[in-house]
Amino acid sequence: MKLRWSGAAILVVVASAAQAQSSVTLYGAIDSGVFYQSTAASSFAPAARNNGHVYGLKDGSLYGSFWGIKGAEDIGGGYKVNFRLQGVFNSSNGKLGLADTTGGTAVFNQQATVGLSGPFGTFDAGRQYTPMIYAMADTDVRAAEYFGSILGAWLGLNQAAGWPGTNTNVPIGALYDSNALVYQSPKFYGASVALEYAPGGVPGQIQGGTRESAVLRYSNYGLNLSAVYYNAHDTNLAAAAPSGLDNNRLYYFGAKYTFRGISVSASYGIGRNPSNTSLADYEMISGGLGYQFTPFLKITSGFYYLKDRNNSANHSSEYAMGAEYSLSKRTIVSAQVGYVANRGAMNQTIMYGQPVAPGVSTTAAMIGLRHSF
Repeated sequence: MKLRWSGAAILVVVASAAQAQSSVTLYGAIDSGVFYQSTAASSFAPAARNNGHVYGLKDGSLYGSFWGIKGAEDIGGGYKVNFRLQGVFNSSNGKLGLADTTGGTAVFNQQATVGLSGPFGTFDAGRQYTPMIYAMADTDVRAAEYFGSILGAWLGLNQAAGWPGTNTNVPIGALYDSNALVYQSPKFYGASVALEYAPGGVPGQIQGGTRESAVLRYSNYGLNLSAVYYNAHDTNLAAAAPSGLDNNRLYYFGAKYTFRGISVSASYGIGRNPSNTSLADYEMISGGLGYQFTPFLKITSGFYYLKDRNNSANHSSEYAMGAEYSLSKRTIVSAQVGYVANRGAMNQTIMYGQPVAPGVSTTAAMIGLRHSF
């Protein structure tokens, strides 16, 4: 009997140890708000007309609503095997997020990765955020939010370059990449590097559909610096049959400094089609100012300027300001207002996913609630 109880006790201990070495977490956020915009268009098309003002409930006052499952298994020696499945959904109507093909949606359209982490850093394989978007968010006072931020300015470059907004395969840079292999180094005196390569898997075309990027980041003493290089083949505007055409390139340099609650940021970027710069060659400049009044309340503002380097008549200037108040660790209320002056063929938006007509000045405002779980 003693032997039996001893054996059972050992099994319980072993099972508990195995359980402690791995974990699975369900997480996400629901973010919604009341939105008003003085003008609106039905698409990002170059000839889209102004349909007048729009008012309603909209997803994503700060960032999009999403949910995910992540897990890690400790395999010893400081190494872990990790996985993550994550996708956005529209809290206003329950629809899933876009995939990288037109007309498609995906349950896990943001991340679907498996990888390894340890003293060497992290390595992840699968669909995932590109390293460039983290670098841009780090050097924007408005942190690449959905309303009036560096995210919207970068998307403005893509809209001007002909992105229809019906897929995630954009002509300048990338928010997500499928089939991606990404290495993230540990920090060394505040500096780190991220390297990405996504093989295209196109028969007979070694460069067909490939993407590659390199990001250098520094974060220390309140200072964030970032430098981005992104290059891709056969993106969005390419022919239906992949040919390996090098048609997507982005350079970005940004900085943000925070001291005693005051934050300032500035950035400069160039997005172009290297195989034919007459099709796409744009300049992006940003500046930001923010102040953390209390641990619960902060106010941020940003300026985002876009210019078509092929045609000086095409340019836009956007101004945005927002206040965020934390009701708790998981719940934030926000109020935001923005204005964009589009000239020529430019159609930079204020709110992510809400088109404006080219050459039209627009004002927008939003009050929202975001709850994380």
